[in-house]
Amino acid sequence: MTVKHEIKSQLAKLLATEDLIVENKKVETAAFNVHTRVLTLPQWDRASNNVYDMLVSHEVGHALYTPDRDWFTEPEWIGLNHSFVNIVEDVRIEKLMKRKYMGIAKTFYRGYTELSDNDFFQVENEDIDSLNLADRINLYYKIGAFVDVSFTDREQEIVDLVGSTETFKEMEDAARLVYEYCLEEKEDEKQDDVDNEMNFNFEPPDLGEDNTEYEDQEGEEEESESNENAPQSVSEESGGHHSNQIPESPINEDIEVQTAESLDEKLKGLVNTHGVENVYVELPKVNLDTVIIKNSEVHNEIESFYTVAESDWESTEDRHTSDVFPKNLFDFVDADYVQFKRNAQKEVNYLVKEFESRKAATSYARATTSRTGVLDTAKLHTYKFNEDLFKKITVLPDGKNHGLVFILDWSGSMAYVLQDTLKQLYNLIWFCRKVNIPFDVYGFTNEWYGRGTYERADEGVNHYEGKEYNLHVDNHFGLMNLFTNKVNSKTLEQQLINVWRLAASFGRVNYHRFYTYPSKLSLSGTPLNESLVALHQIIPEFQKRNKVEKVQCIVLTDGEAYQLPYRATVKRHWEDEEYLGTRNINGECVFLRDRKHGKTYRLGWNFHEYTDALLKNLKDSFPTVNFIGMRVLEKRDALRFARLYHMEYTDDYTRIEKDWKKQKSFTITKSGYDAYFALSSTNLADDSEFDVQQDATKAQIKRAFVKSLKTKKLNKKVLGEFIQLVA
Repeated sequence: MTVKHEIKSQLAKLLATEDLIVENKKVETAAFNVHTRVLTLPQWDRASNNVYDMLVSHEVGHALYTPDRDWFTEPEWIGLNHSFVNIVEDVRIEKLMKRKYMGIAKTFYRGYTELSDNDFFQVENEDIDSLNLADRINLYYKIGAFVDVSFTDREQEIVDLVGSTETFKEMEDAARLVYEYCLEEKEDEKQDDVDNEMNFNFEPPDLGEDNTEYEDQEGEEEESESNENAPQSVSEESGGHHSNQIPESPINEDIEVQTAESLDEKLKGLVNTHGVENVYVELPKVNLDTVIIKNSEVHNEIESFYTVAESDWESTEDRHTSDVFPKNLFDFVDADYVQFKRNAQKEVNYLVKEFESRKAATSYARATTSRTGVLDTAKLHTYKFNEDLFKKITVLPDGKNHGLVFILDWSGSMAYVLQDTLKQLYNLIWFCRKVNIPFDVYGFTNEWYGRGTYERADEGVNHYEGKEYNLHVDNHFGLMNLFTNKVNSKTLEQQLINVWRLAASFGRVNYHRFYTYPSKLSLSGTPLNESLVALHQIIPEFQKRNKVEKVQCIVLTDGEAYQLPYRATVKRHWEDEEYLGTRNINGECVFLRDRKHGKTYRLGWNFHEYTDALLKNLKDSFPTVNFIGMRVLEKRDALRFARLYHMEYTDDYTRIEKDWKKQKSFTITKSGYDAYFALSSTNLADDSEFDVQQDATKAQIKRAFVKSLKTKKLNKKVLGEFIQLVA
């Protein structure tokens, strides 16, 4: 029934014309908190659509028209039964809802028809005329079309007053009038009961013939004492009836609105109390000082490690005795880096050219032309047939400052594709340097703060203040600031080489037999979702620090990530005290709630659904930011990945199959990313430069040339789509 709940939540938001926070929970009655703007709806799984829609519309009426006041604590409300207020306020807000949405009158009519047919007000065997005024008003305005409700002339005036209320103050006055009238009714009934009981219990004494003297004496005593003593005496004899005085307590609890109580009880029966409880979780605010490992700290760790490694290599005899071993430790891998950088300049220049041309085109499209008030002498000869003789000026709008934030997958599964992924990343970094765009590259890891397999869960670094129903960010999570525009060109170049060497030590090329790596930079798990949570703080900090208006966020990864648990109070049966622990996500009934813009997101069962929910929340939180995914895929994984978002044999899936077969890439547009590029790891690994041996045959030259063109075509396609989003 989760889908139904989500649909009704959207209905509530549409009716309210605001991003209400809507919660579907295992509660008995609906409620709206006017302070927090949280609409809590029971899980009315047994209700029809008509009743469900009517109840939602009713509660939205409170959201729209009931003021944000704790009115029951205000002095003027003391002594007024709350049920009376609710009845009159219900009349007012339902009237206003019908006025705001003309078609909603049918919703209320159909809903109350079903409630009346099923006797939700419990009046089928009741004499309606015997009910108090509040009950009859409640019936009249809710199901008056289906039952006969009569009023006296005086009562009708009150009923009309209730129906005419427009403001909350008018509702207050009407509710008090109804309450006071019901008090009078109740006191009149009590007095009638007292009179009837007195008449029933009175038996004149048998005084015989000579009773005159007794009667006179009795009459004098009665005259002096009856008013004081008789009611008290009768009250005692009758077993505790209330006296005919208005009680001193602020609220007369003896007055009930039984139709309202009956309705509340019957509505409880529509709630599925045996279903799964929906849970609403929120994002924690992480501490960037602990989450982010500084750029200098990362590279100091790498360089200090390599300094020792190079020193040890100098003492190795094998390097002098065989051509298989490099003479200097990093000769082979550094030579590959230099070759790649040389070949990549064409792609980088292509990026720069596309970016500048698209920026210019966008600026021209947004240009405005206005008259100057100065005559254009070149047009004076056309004065007989042309009225536009004034010079014009074209104003080009200022372009927005751009910035790029990269999230790089530093997980174990990236070992064989990390260097290929770096090729794409380095192209984009060099592009940023050429067009003077600020950037930061973060690699997510679980290793920097400890090898989690051997450490207790409570060790590591606490990144946030733990609160119940907050998503949990693991203590071992960290974001290594691998690259940044804040360093000079020489430092950046060395840092690019450092990370290239690290990737070589993990890769399938036989480099790894020569190299080791710092333990803190070991490949780890996949804390992608933790990274997305941290972006809520990283993006505004990046914008402020670099003074940029437009940010692009690029995630380079090869897979999905585990779902984050949420914090919850836990009590194990063998322990006496509760503690704040964690619970795993039940994707069907756990929702991410964002109070800033009032939206909720179902986290889902599958890993990619969970990540997409976090991405959608990011896009709603930062609507000017483009979130771009780059997925590096092995050949065997491509179509499996496509099936996460597209059913087989659909048009989109067929298109993806063709794109992958033809150019070994495709684009997913139905994920949480604005665009999700799928790239072949094999194609990325191929050098884009046309390179053949001197003695190559014509066939070999042809194959090398075709292969080079295909790779260039792939790169240009992907990079072109990327630049289109950025520019």
